[in-house]
Amino acid sequence: MKYPIGIQSFAQIREDHYTYVDKTALIYQLVSTGKIYFLSRPRRFGKSLLVSTLKNYFLGKKELFKGLAIEKLETEWKEYPVFHIDFNGSNFTVLGTLEKKLEGYIAGWEAQYGKSTYLTDVGDRFAYLLKQAHEQSGRRCVVLIDEYDKPILDVLDTGIKGEQEEMLLEDRNREVLKGFYSVFKAADDDLQFVLLTGVTKFSQVSVFSGFNQPADISMDRRYEALCGITQEELEHYFAGPISDMADREGISKEEMTGLLKRQYDGYHFSEKMTDVYNPFSLLNAFASGSIRDYWFRSGTPSYLIRLLAHTDENLDELTGKYYDPQEFIDYKANVEKPLPMIYQSGYLTIKDYKPRRGTFLLDFPNNEVKKGFVSLVASDYFKPQRENINSWIQDLIDALEEGDTDKLHKLFTSFLADIPYTMRRKQDERERERYFHYTFYLIFRLVSVYTVYTEKEQSEGRVDCIVETPDYVYIFEFKLDGSADE
Repeated sequence: MKYPIGIQSFAQIREDHYTYVDKTALIYQLVSTGKIYFLSRPRRFGKSLLVSTLKNYFLGKKELFKGLAIEKLETEWKEYPVFHIDFNGSNFTVLGTLEKKLEGYIAGWEAQYGKSTYLTDVGDRFAYLLKQAHEQSGRRCVVLIDEYDKPILDVLDTGIKGEQEEMLLEDRNREVLKGFYSVFKAADDDLQFVLLTGVTKFSQVSVFSGFNQPADISMDRRYEALCGITQEELEHYFAGPISDMADREGISKEEMTGLLKRQYDGYHFSEKMTDVYNPFSLLNAFASGSIRDYWFRSGTPSYLIRLLAHTDENLDELTGKYYDPQEFIDYKANVEKPLPMIYQSGYLTIKDYKPRRGTFLLDFPNNEVKKGFVSLVASDYFKPQRENINSWIQDLIDALEEGDTDKLHKLFTSFLADIPYTMRRKQDERERERYFHYTFYLIFRLVSVYTVYTEKEQSEGRVDCIVETPDYVYIFEFKLDGSADE
């Protein structure tokens, strides 16, 4: 079996006989029931492959879809003018990169469809091209924009300005995109289908305001599995690789499926709660035969690190809580709230839905993300101890496993002694308590090999922390500047 790791071309996957999880029935439903769409999904979740599949469909390349669900659904296979813009692979922290990227696309299409003698703005020129292509082909145009938000995310919260520029590059790129995306409001008669994909829905970008805005299908239950791999698809397409991995590890197929589920499953994108696996990690696991942290190690978005660096909200104050969808769907650049960005980047996902209130429970999707993201946050939070934190955690796990309470006491004493004096002497008692509570929260989240409960409700009150190992159960009660008897 060939796994299309890093391959985003639908044509190459089909022509070179890579494994393809058939999403074409959903794609046919998408193109048959609407016109302008926006889809948000985390990085490496199959957005580019979806765009490539749509491109080949609208180019009428029927031969590539032989044997897939859409072959029986589509009867006409018309060829449309397709305008495909891909913002992947460019560094938009350099002034002028966005303008050059757009100019390159526009100039190439002008060579094909003709150039206006009086229009200079790229947005106006694009609108003219759509009209020309419509008139010349006799069919409306298809516009596919992959990672529409990358020119903003690259410079988000960086403070970068161009040479002799007063405006932040973040604001400049946003203004350029506003003008370009506003084309869709004026070119309605020339458009057959439009899809924008990205990580984040920026409320200040004009494409999401006013007339003819795209339908946001990011939380549409009909398209929850448009990207990613469902449990049913896993068992249908990858039964062989699962059995091979199970045999290699000396466990049953059911046990291996459970390991894969805990490590890579757990994403939900609507109230329907369809389990969706991270496709990048899953395919890498099958290719290598090992369960590792592939998605997280492939790169952490720098914009998210910058955003978290100056927020007052701690991780324990964000996870495991119910939210109104408006609190995590739209990202507003002028409001320093990390939740929408954390959710849309794939580090939190929907874990439950309360229909009466219309609220969603957000938490980590799986072990890979929980371990990686908590480690990321902890390494920044524990800066003085950052170099030794991993070895300290391993010593802590050993002590828990051995039931060595004296060693546990020494480990915690030495760790807390290294906390800077300025942090221990916070003037606000609530902030001091909050700091130490968060310290223990991160520590025990890092000890992810065991079951950990923080602030667990019991019949006789609340316990600060419970750690369950195969042989021991530890109950922790934390006191700030107080004795154990208090």
